[in-house]
Formats: sequence, structure tokens, C-alpha cells
Amino acid sequence: MSKYIGASVKRKEDGRFITGRGRYTDDIVLPNMTHAYIVRSPHAHAKIKSINVDQAKAQPGVVAIFTGKDMEADGVGSVPNGWQIGEDMKEPPHPPLAVGKVRHVGDGVAVVIAEDRYAAKDAAELVEVDYEILPAVTDGAKAMEKGAPALHDEAPDNVSFVWELGDKDAADNALKNSHRTTKLEIVNQRLIANAIEPRSAIGDYDAGRDELTLYTSSQNPHLIRLLMCAFVLGIPEHKVRIISPDVGGGFGSKICHYPEEIIMSWATRKIERPIKWTAERSESYLTDAHGRDHHTTAEMGFDKDGNILGLRVNTVANLGAYLSTLAGGIPTWLYGTLLAGQYKTKSIYVQVTGVFTNTTPVDAYRGAGRPEATYVIERLMDTAAREMNMDPAELRRKNFIAPDAFPYQTPVVMQYDSGNYEPALDKALQMINYKKLREEQKQARDQGRLLGIGFSAYIEACGIAPSKVAGAIGLRAGLYEGASVRVHPTGKVMVYTGSHSHGQGHETTFAQVAADGFGISIDDVEVVHGDTAQIPFGMGTYGSRSIAVGGNAIYKAIEKIKEKAKKIAAHKLEASADDLEFADGSWTVKGTDKSVTFAEVALIAYVPHDYPEDLEPGLEDNAFWDPKNFTFPFGTHICSVEIDPDTGKVKILKYVAVDDVGNVINPMIVDGQLHGGIAQGAGQVLWEEAVYDDSGQLLTGTMMDYAIPKADDLPSFEIDRTTTPCPDNPLGVKGAGEAGTIASTACIANAVIDAVAHLGVKDLQMPFTPQRVWNAIHGNGNR
Repeated sequence: MSKYIGASVKRKEDGRFITGRGRYTDDIVLPNMTHAYIVRSPHAHAKIKSINVDQAKAQPGVVAIFTGKDMEADGVGSVPNGWQIGEDMKEPPHPPLAVGKVRHVGDGVAVVIAEDRYAAKDAAELVEVDYEILPAVTDGAKAMEKGAPALHDEAPDNVSFVWELGDKDAADNALKNSHRTTKLEIVNQRLIANAIEPRSAIGDYDAGRDELTLYTSSQNPHLIRLLMCAFVLGIPEHKVRIISPDVGGGFGSKICHYPEEIIMSWATRKIERPIKWTAERSESYLTDAHGRDHHTTAEMGFDKDGNILGLRVNTVANLGAYLSTLAGGIPTWLYGTLLAGQYKTKSIYVQVTGVFTNTTPVDAYRGAGRPEATYVIERLMDTAAREMNMDPAELRRKNFIAPDAFPYQTPVVMQYDSGNYEPALDKALQMINYKKLREEQKQARDQGRLLGIGFSAYIEACGIAPSKVAGAIGLRAGLYEGASVRVHPTGKVMVYTGSHSHGQGHETTFAQVAADGFGISIDDVEVVHGDTAQIPFGMGTYGSRSIAVGGNAIYKAIEKIKEKAKKIAAHKLEASADDLEFADGSWTVKGTDKSVTFAEVALIAYVPHDYPEDLEPGLEDNAFWDPKNFTFPFGTHICSVEIDPDTGKVKILKYVAVDDVGNVINPMIVDGQLHGGIAQGAGQVLWEEAVYDDSGQLLTGTMMDYAIPKADDLPSFEIDRTTTPCPDNPLGVKGAGEAGTIASTACIANAVIDAVAHLGVKDLQMPFTPQRVWNAIHGNGNR
């Protein structure tokens, strides 16, 4: 019987976090350390005519100044793109420091290294860069227009790729023959991640051993090492160690391999001293990978009874100035393949055009493609229900994939593993008391109040896999996960995982799996992550993959160890291994009271005086888990909102979420992830937007201008679950880190539009700011 799995165990790591004992990259101080400041372009698009560093180099405390040409002359490679989208994809080079041309505000042109960060910053102001300013373009659709400024010689039309999926003819025919077609134009606006800890990197070169250590606030230390060694610096992997210590939030923006990691790693070898760089907050806004930025036209066709017949989607994805690490895969494979949602749509066709613009590069942002897909589907469903005068809950129920249809093959590649969608909908309806809420809405309208109810029945794909599929769709990495489990002679256990925790609670969740596996106390388990010197290999944390992939690698390693331990126990008990049973941390001979504990077996393994023949001493093992399929969490979220008709301000009154993430290891941690995810989705719907002016200047470059939600903006969320275990992994888990964001954006948006639909407002574009809502209410358009 499980003691820890399924229990709301308090987080082991919170002791150090809430008492200020965390150790983040910027906390690290190395002997003889220097500090770096990056000189960045103030222009969105310009030729670099010259860079003069003489005056800056003469300043007190300055150690060195390097430009892109110095790195180029040293043979430093381009920042790599990790996902190829079709053979015709345009992949222009991305030098870590710009050479010849800058392509977005914040593009680095030089690095100043000094004895302290203030001396570096002061000297940076004296670096003279002569620019020839060029016209800029920031909108994806406008970048494709004839005569638009071209960013790269390799892509004169600014198009990196055109990707399509599904049967176009079938979708066209389905829409042509539909009784009714619902069409929406959707702008999924650009967002900026707001991690508590800004990005930071320290390069530390040991010339005596010819070894490089890079400390970096990353979600993905092993992948950073792989990319830097294989494609950028050409250093053998055994000479490079990447350490990602405590990381204060990732949200997708810390998956990528960034120029600063390359610059610090290269420059430390040049000056043979450690170099630290930490981003200022406004610098993060300019240089951390942004998210979303889709412009989509979507059409959904229905028969006269409300059954979905077809879906056709056309999306322009703004990639920014360069291809970031996973830039191509997010608006394509992580988006288009989820457009079936929870529904038995017969025909789907999607086309995505990836476009370069003079903006910060775009990469993963919580959910990465799946919130965008859910937003398209669920906005269409609510709009169609209104147009057909149907209840939005019943329209969804009518189109749900039946529970006996799994595994279910969608028209867009995915084969869903398991699902049962109606119980989640029913429970959510019950939690929000839907019938009564509709009556309250009617009464509110009679009183002139604006009350709205929104739905989102979402599905997501987690644990991106298997590796052969990842390779087939252009991802230049495997997507397994590795784990090592080491049992000490005392019976204490170390778990080494390639998954990386940056706030998710892995040190607790993974310890729960190990503690139950060995029947020991969770206090006897320590989880190690984020250091390539300690962990054989790993693929990091993103896409809600950690428990679904990393957790199952740990489980597999534990089972290997238990198989060996059972042989030791059988020898000790003078019994056949087949006659033993394991429970509560002991092996017992069936039908007897003869037993030996896990700790006793661990000691025997390291003191093998009386030991089975042909069995090696020691008790540790490794495992890799390469899933056979994605996992597919799902759920239904419902919320109610009220709009102040005088100001346009939206207040979320109640929010209920019923999610099915398979088996749950720690309910409290899952609830916490859902809370954070819902808040992040609410931020996109109501407040957040990265806004550029026509010249490419970021107008929302500070926290004063970019509005993230505060605690008093949100209600207490009501969370519940159904449980449909994943059939493809032994833990039966699916993943939960992004569900809240994926569901909540569409849910809250639908509620706001439902509140004002009776006034003739058919649609709004995010964010639904008070000004935008007020203008819509008063017939002034979106702004």
C-alpha cells in the first residue's frame, strides 16, 4: 500500500526557500571573479558601421571588451536552432553578439568585463557604436507583405517556414457542406515571462585542467551542454560542466540556449578568470524569449444538430528576429496537433507560416502551443453555441469523444491514450451550480448588470515522446529522461534525475516515488538535479514532462534495484526469490515471519561476506525512460465574471477547475501548479501584452508598463479532479504543470464575451483591458 504516493506531503525544499537559504546563480561568488555587462542595440534594425571600444577599455576596472567580430574570428558558432520544420526551413545564423547588423532592440553588440558590475556598466556607456538605422517591421503579417524590410539575406521574404497538417480537401469539403460555419479572427498576443529570478550565467574556466564550468539559471542544463559543445564552442563534453542551481521560475523562457551562456563560456577562456552576468529586469524584458504571438483565422463547420464536421485554421506565427531553440516546433507540432481538442472532429486542416520580425525571439511560454490551440477551439465552441442558441455545455457534450473510443486517433496525428470527458464536465457544472448561475445571470441582466459564464474543455499533450517520433518531426534531440538511484549502506537513498526543478517541487514528488518504492521514510531520500557532472544525462523540465517521463525513469531504476535486492534478501533468508513478498520496506518469506529489511539488505550489498554467487556488490542502478506516446491530460474549467459597465473592468467572481492528470503523486503540489497556471492564463486574458511601436521599440519594457496579475485580482480557485490513469507508463501519471494555463485563457475570455454578448459584442481581442471592454460595450470597437 502506498504511504506517500497520493499524499499531500509538505515540500521538502521549502525549508530552504522560505528561510532565504536557496542558492541561485547570482548568489554564487567565485575567487577572482569578474562581471560582465552586455552593450545592446537601441535600434530594432540597423547596420553596424563601426564599434569603438578605446575609451571604454581605458576606464578603471575594465578587464576586457569583446565584440561579435572577436567571437567570429575565434570560430564561435551560431546560437543553434533545435527544431527543423520541413526541409525548406530558412535558418539564418544567430551570432551570440551581432556582426554587421542588429535585428531587434536588445540585440547584443559587445560585452564589457570589469572588476565589478558597476564598472562594467559605466564603461559600457562609453562603447561607441555607429549604426545605420534601417526600416523595421514588428507584425508577422506585415513582414510578409511585398516591400517589407528584410531581416536576413537567407529569407528575403521574412518567411522561415510554411507548415501544414491534416487533409485540406476534406476540411474544405466539410466546411462547404456544413449547415452552419462559425468563423473567428484571433490574435493570441505576445507575452513576456516574469520569473522571480532574472537570467544569470557564470563562466569559470580552469586553465590547469582545461575545464569549463557554466552556472546558469536554466531549465535544461544537459541540453545546454550538448548544444554548446556540439554546435557553438566545439569543446569535448567531458571538459564542460553545466550547473543550474536553484532557479526562481522558468515558465518556458529558460528552456532556450541563450547568447549570454555562450559569451560567458567563451570569454572566461579568453581572460582565464570567472565572469558573472545577471540580467536587469528591463534587460530580461528585452532579451528573454517571448511567448505566443499568433494571428489566426479559424472556421468550424457544424451539421444542423450541432455536430462538428470540420475545422480549418490558418496561423501566422511571429518568430521574432532569430530562431530560438524550440521556436519552430511550438507554433506547429505543439499547436496544430492539438486542434482536435476533446471533440470527434472528422476533418481538420491547419497551415502555419513562421515569420521573422524585428522583435525579441519567441520560444516556449507556459503551455507552448497548447494554450493557443485550446483558445482557438474553445472560443469557436462558445461562439458557435451562441450562434446556434445552444447551451455551451451541451454543445461540448454532444461532440465529446466517447469513453469507449480510446485509444483515439485524431485527424491531426495524435493518438489519445485515455480519456473520459463527461465526468469532468459534470463535476465542474455541479461545483459552479450551473443552473442557478444561469438564473442569476438572467436576473443580473434585468438589473443592468453584466454577468458572464465561460467554459473551457481542454486537452493537452505532455511528455513529448517517443524520441523516434520527436526525430521524425524535426526535433534535434531525444526526449527520454535519465535517472540514477544510489542506495547507501545505511539504507539512505540518493535519486539523481535529468529533470530539473525550478519551483515545481521535484525534490518532494520524486522522493515520494522512491520512498514508496523502497518502503522507507521520505526523509531518507534526497533528490539531486541540475548538475551535468553528477547526472549521466537528462532532457530538463518543460511541457509537464517531469513526472510523466522523469518520474517513470526513477521508477524503472528503483525496480531494477529491487530486483537485485530481492536476490540478496533471498540469500539471507535461505529461500527462493520467488517465495518472497515485499511490503512495508521488508522482504518476507510467504507464510512465515522470516523477513529482512531494506536497510539490512543495503548493508549486506556493501559488506558482502555472505552473498549470492555471481552477484556484484553494491546497490545502485541507472534507467532511461523513452515513452511510447505523449500523455493526454484533460479537464473542464468554468468561471463566472462580472463587468463594471461604467469602467469596463472585469472581476472574476468564481472559478472552478476539474482536471484529469492521471494518477496524482502529491495533490497539494498539483493544486499549487493549477493555481499558478490559472493565474497565468488570467494574466493573458485580462492584462498582459508585449507591445511594440512601429519602429520596434518595446513599449511595455518594465513592470510599470507590463501588467501581471496580483493576488487581489483573483478569486480563490476551486479545484477537483477525475482520475483516468495513463495506460502507457507504470505510474499512470500524465502531467499537470501547464493545465491551468491551457484551460483558463479560453475559459475567462468566453466568460467576458458571454457577459456582453447580449449587447451585440461578438468578439474581443486579448487582453480584455477595461478600456478595450468599455469601448466594445459602447460600440467603439476593440480599442
